[in-house]
Amino acid sequence: MSDHPSVDHPSAGHQAQDEQTVRRLRLGIGVLGLLLPIVLPVGNSLTSSRIALLSSMSASYYSHMRNVFVGGLCAIGVFLICYRHDRREDRLSSVAGVLAILVALFPAEPPASVTPHPTTAQTAIGTFHLCFAAGLFGVLAYFCLQLFADSPSTGGRRAARDWVYLVCGWVIVACVVVVAAGDVLHLTWDSPLTLMYAGEAVSVLAFGVAWLVKSEAVVTFVPRAAPDTAT
Repeated sequence: MSDHPSVDHPSAGHQAQDEQTVRRLRLGIGVLGLLLPIVLPVGNSLTSSRIALLSSMSASYYSHMRNVFVGGLCAIGVFLICYRHDRREDRLSSVAGVLAILVALFPAEPPASVTPHPTTAQTAIGTFHLCFAAGLFGVLAYFCLQLFADSPSTGGRRAARDWVYLVCGWVIVACVVVVAAGDVLHLTWDSPLTLMYAGEAVSVLAFGVAWLVKSEAVVTFVPRAAPDTAT
């Protein structure tokens, strides 16, 4: 008896359905990643009836956009946990999903304008928030860079989408380094847009772009498979 499954095995239909679900999860993650950094300040400005830029994305927890911030991160986290492709990607996405939910559930230390003297508990929770956020961005950067490393080149050339993964990964790394250095050195600039928010927003946008491309929604970066000419 042959060890190979029959061509009439019903798993073929389930496999196609699974692939479609995977693409939808990737698309959902990418769209949320692109929208969140934009929706938070815009929504806060609309609900405040004034231009109200945030000091950081995490600071939206203490604004009118708290529910959007927490809900968006939790949705991204659930999508990442539910995402299934291969064992390594499953593990990375699950870790990232858990970290995203923890970032949402452990708020940052409240700004001085909200709580001039935060309690010890608020400070401790804020420290956990920073650790979870750093871990999340680290996993997301590694995910993008690993996608580039895993993609085989054809004739010494790589597909455009592979370069998108590489650029997005290093953009996230660069943003994390710049934000961390700015916080340690207390770097500021004369602009309502803080270094913290700019770094976080660009990192999340890069993450969203990478997953949007991986979802194959951006067909420009997804070359059609070459016809099989083997005889």
